[in-house]
Amino acid sequence: MADSGLLLKRGSCRSTWLRARKARPQLILSRRPRRRLGTLRWCGRRRLRRRLLQAQAAGVDWREGARQVSRAAAAGRKTAPSPIPSPTPASEPESEFESASSCRRPLLIPPVRPVGPGRALLLLPVEQGFTFSGICRVTCLYGQVQVFGFTISQGQPARDIFSVYTHSCLSIHALHYSLPEKSKKELKREARNLLKSHLNLDDRRWSMQNFSLQCSIVLLEHLKTASVNFITSYPGSSYIFVQESPTPQIKPEYLALRSVGIRKEKKRKGLQLTESTLSALEELVSVSCEEVDGCPVILVCGSQDVGKSTFNRYLINQLLNPPFTHLRTPQKMVYYGKPSCKNNYENYIDIIKYVFSAYKRESPLIVNTMGWVSDQGLLLLIDLIRLLSPSHVVQFRCDHSKYMPDLTPQYVDDMDGLYTKSKTKMRNRRFRLAAFADALEFADEEKESPVEFTGHKLIGVYTDFTYRITPRNRESHNKILRDLTILSYLSQLQPPMPKPLSPLHSLTPYQVPFNAVALRITHSDVAPTHILYAVNASWVGLCKIQDDVRGYTNGPILLAQTPICDCLGFGICRGIDMEKRLYHILTPVPPEELRTVNCLLVGAIAIPHCVLKCQRGIEGTVPYVTTDYNFKIPGASEKIGAREPEEAHKEKPYRRPKFCRKMK
Repeated sequence: MADSGLLLKRGSCRSTWLRARKARPQLILSRRPRRRLGTLRWCGRRRLRRRLLQAQAAGVDWREGARQVSRAAAAGRKTAPSPIPSPTPASEPESEFESASSCRRPLLIPPVRPVGPGRALLLLPVEQGFTFSGICRVTCLYGQVQVFGFTISQGQPARDIFSVYTHSCLSIHALHYSLPEKSKKELKREARNLLKSHLNLDDRRWSMQNFSLQCSIVLLEHLKTASVNFITSYPGSSYIFVQESPTPQIKPEYLALRSVGIRKEKKRKGLQLTESTLSALEELVSVSCEEVDGCPVILVCGSQDVGKSTFNRYLINQLLNPPFTHLRTPQKMVYYGKPSCKNNYENYIDIIKYVFSAYKRESPLIVNTMGWVSDQGLLLLIDLIRLLSPSHVVQFRCDHSKYMPDLTPQYVDDMDGLYTKSKTKMRNRRFRLAAFADALEFADEEKESPVEFTGHKLIGVYTDFTYRITPRNRESHNKILRDLTILSYLSQLQPPMPKPLSPLHSLTPYQVPFNAVALRITHSDVAPTHILYAVNASWVGLCKIQDDVRGYTNGPILLAQTPICDCLGFGICRGIDMEKRLYHILTPVPPEELRTVNCLLVGAIAIPHCVLKCQRGIEGTVPYVTTDYNFKIPGASEKIGAREPEEAHKEKPYRRPKFCRKMK
């Protein structure tokens, strides 16, 4: 390699090599690699250049390493191999991080190291990120990292992370953290002590060899819980979490991450926040922490697929620092039963008033809105702003979104809503704002000095997603997310690990008498003689109304109007016993809360098809599934979520499923 500094002779590959040399003058190949470069294809040249750049970024002199490898190989041919000493137990060296820099091999940036079956170690330099798809359990062993606005520090418990393909991939970013006034050697010793309970000697030594100030060490583990096992047990659901690479790879990094259950993705596939989004987040977090006269009410609006829900989750993670992959029991919940409020605006407004009345201004309130911002949807949004009187309105827009006027305080005051009039007209069509404000329940200290509803501050946010949801795939993605939510809720019925999964048809349902609960179909007008047809094998909301339904000797008890009431949870009506007049309800709601349920609401939210089609252990005809179905019947072709064209699923009237058994 003495002629490594010679200029390249003229040849067929001269222009290609000169371009590479001008881009990186430090990367100079010898004569033999240059000849090999001329015979390589463009993809091989790109791989070679990427390896050289990785070696340079890792701070390794690849030419010096190559010389030492060549000398060692030559010495091995001249001398006989020495016997390998048998391992003897010895105390750990004081400096595990000391090693010869000449033997250090080029590392990937960021480096990933397998540390056992289903476990990998990730070393992130400060302000670097690792974008991935799949599911895993993340533990920050040293330093501080952030995932989707949620900060994970050393000493905190492990977090379960889900990065599904229907959204932008998640990234693990290393953050700046305060360092004590210690030397680098003392910091390494402290980090080594933190790693002892998680890693063996070789893995700790590797970590210390690549240790740098402000770096973060993250442990990635294979995620195996009852919820994950339940969701992936259905065919077609496992690919949502983990997708195999289109081209098989044998790289150590790929194999290590595959054992964990994730795959490294390009940075452009991760969540990219614009400057306006980051500025809005910083302002709202600062206002929430510094506001003295109550907590802010933040309303987020914009058209479909501009990032409203993503922004809300990111903001909530920064405000409250909660686990972001788990369902939580809400403080106040009403089951609306439909994905849209079209043709039922007044009921939608009444539900919002009912839920908002429980807000005590003890913490920031984040209000998400629909993506319907044209025609009557815009008028309905103006009504919501007047009713909720938010302190901040975050308005999203992007290049592909529909036109939407700036919702400034002046614009909201001058425009008529769907049910409210502008302030200049001083009257409302259906209800007055003052009457609504008087109906709100405030805390005792706020009754003496009630909060005055003033104008809001408008914050404009521009988003530019590289991945666009088109009208063609929006229906499919919405159905996937809805099904995942329902399956995650039903997974609470499963026993804890390591017990095996129990099929839903093997679980014992609750028996509910006809005269103990009232029934109501929320999304459609159903004749009383067909109510039980609609309830059977349906997703039901378990609600509590103020009226006393007891005293009726027979049933079913039917409601003439949809009540606005508290929803305590959900369940499946998996069978109806007409002889004993019983509903068979399968739900994870605790028995002490079920005693207060006296109403069942059935909406347009359907049970995932995989729950009905994939019933293990069923022989013969699968209950509630048929291919002999007439779509010409009125109402038969109405979409609920997204219908699969191959098969139709319809509940059969009054037929007790073969898997249903009574509670003993």
